[in-house]
Amino acid sequence: MDHSYLKDALILLAAAGVVIPLFHRYRISPTFGFILVGMAVGPSGFGALGAEFPWLAHVTISDRRSVEAVAELGVVFLLFMIGIEVSIERLKTMRRVIFSVGPLQVALCGLATGLVALALGQSATASFVLGLTFAMSSTAIVVQVLIAEKRLSTASGRVSFGVLIFQDIAVVPVLVVVGLLGAGTANRDVLGIVLTFAQAAIGGVAVFVIARLVLRPLFRSVARTKLPDLFMATCLLVVIATGLATAMTGLSMALGGLIAGLLLAETEFRRQIEVLIEPFKGLLIGVFLVSIGMNLDLAYVAATPFAVLGGVLALIAIKLGVIAGLLRYFRLSWRAALQAGLLLGPAGEFGFVILVQSRVFNLIPEETAEFALLVSALSMAAIPLLSKLGQRLDKHMPDATAVDPASLAPLPEASEPRVVIAGFGRVGQTVAAMLERHEVPYVAIDNDVDRVAHQAKAGKPVYYGDLERVDFLAKLHLENARALVITIDNPAVSNRLVESARAAGHRLLIVARARDGLHASKLYRLGASDAVPETIEASLQLSEAVLIDLGIPMGLVIASIHDKRAEIQDAIKRPEQAPAKSAPPESR
Repeated sequence: MDHSYLKDALILLAAAGVVIPLFHRYRISPTFGFILVGMAVGPSGFGALGAEFPWLAHVTISDRRSVEAVAELGVVFLLFMIGIEVSIERLKTMRRVIFSVGPLQVALCGLATGLVALALGQSATASFVLGLTFAMSSTAIVVQVLIAEKRLSTASGRVSFGVLIFQDIAVVPVLVVVGLLGAGTANRDVLGIVLTFAQAAIGGVAVFVIARLVLRPLFRSVARTKLPDLFMATCLLVVIATGLATAMTGLSMALGGLIAGLLLAETEFRRQIEVLIEPFKGLLIGVFLVSIGMNLDLAYVAATPFAVLGGVLALIAIKLGVIAGLLRYFRLSWRAALQAGLLLGPAGEFGFVILVQSRVFNLIPEETAEFALLVSALSMAAIPLLSKLGQRLDKHMPDATAVDPASLAPLPEASEPRVVIAGFGRVGQTVAAMLERHEVPYVAIDNDVDRVAHQAKAGKPVYYGDLERVDFLAKLHLENARALVITIDNPAVSNRLVESARAAGHRLLIVARARDGLHASKLYRLGASDAVPETIEASLQLSEAVLIDLGIPMGLVIASIHDKRAEIQDAIKRPEQAPAKSAPPESR
């Protein structure tokens, strides 16, 4: 058998499993690492030496097209995850930033960079495309940096996130425009252009409506099987199917991914899907970045290092000035405006997509496209450094502006303090009812799809999730939660949740349901703040009812029950004295 087709996959997996961890160890951006890998293994890197050293053919990729299909899937998955994170509801709540600051940022930055390209001798079409390319910023790197530095809830972080959301939405019409330019719309009548847009719009709406009707029942049916593999397969099916559906209507596959993400973000399966899709998205985005690196000509970099560096600095300076001035117009402080400008100043992933499509349609000269790709890649690699520079402004530019940052955008979900309820059966629903009575916000997770659907329909903040997957906790942002209440009746799962939650949040209040005294003792040792044995509580309540019915004064009964509970808890917290399953009061 011919196994040569596995060579490219092996190289990409080696980059993800061997090379990228090395970059991470030395605190080099993984994004830049994937691009460097692409440059090294591509036809302009070591692949160019294949004629002199035949063995290099086994560890290089000579045909860029061999990874383009997988790279396109990476963009689809990225937009899908953005849709999941954003949701239609968040689009509504962040509409001021998204639909006022966002369009102006794209328009003004596109105009400024486009005029510079025109002044440097580029054609009007090439300048227009370059302006759109450089107007984009890097969603993947900026959001990752903000989360790592815990700055997503700051004024600069929230406004940057809102602008990035608009850019991700704007990519779709931008790609449509580039496609129309490439198809020679200048020689077509106005009616033909209108019909093309109408076909794309009708197709997009049709996909949206059909997906809205189908997705929730589909995932409910699959979730009832409680088969994780089937759930994962369905996730992949939905992403690829919606992408292909929009591609067939004349739009991009990326739009299909965004539509699927936006719709599933409104369902109870949102968090579980995020956990399952995240590894695929990361790897496929890595393939996309490798494909970008393969399109970079190392010989060109070596021949024009000062021109490329000057282009990077000029791009960041132009966008920084435009974005900072725009945000000051919207009454953001100079400090926050400059921090956001430094984050959004470099180019972004979708600028690569625009450039690659423009090269296919010959809208940009080959040398200009190569230069733009290099400038984009190097500017993206500088984002972590620019973010650190922005943080230094906190010391030198105190924020004296009295404007409430919340007027620009609401706090993202990750920063909302709330109680997380793991399990929403009868016990979890009772806990939720008491929290509601005292106006304490909460979010609940359960793996019974019918129960979740019923509670979600009633307006409860309940989501579907497999609590046996400990990595699911990462999506609940326990570092910002007020408490975690574990109400499930599976001791093994409860133990794992307590242990993992304690590792995630050192000061987190964890209250767990225990089966008996021994289980409660185990939970305390794993890090639970409180463990409530159901058998002991039931026996204490029975004792209280009997004593009151026998005529003993209620005050004395309540006091004695309270003392007995404290005595039992004290024994449970000391393992050597923990009560056995048959010990009183459980045996009574």
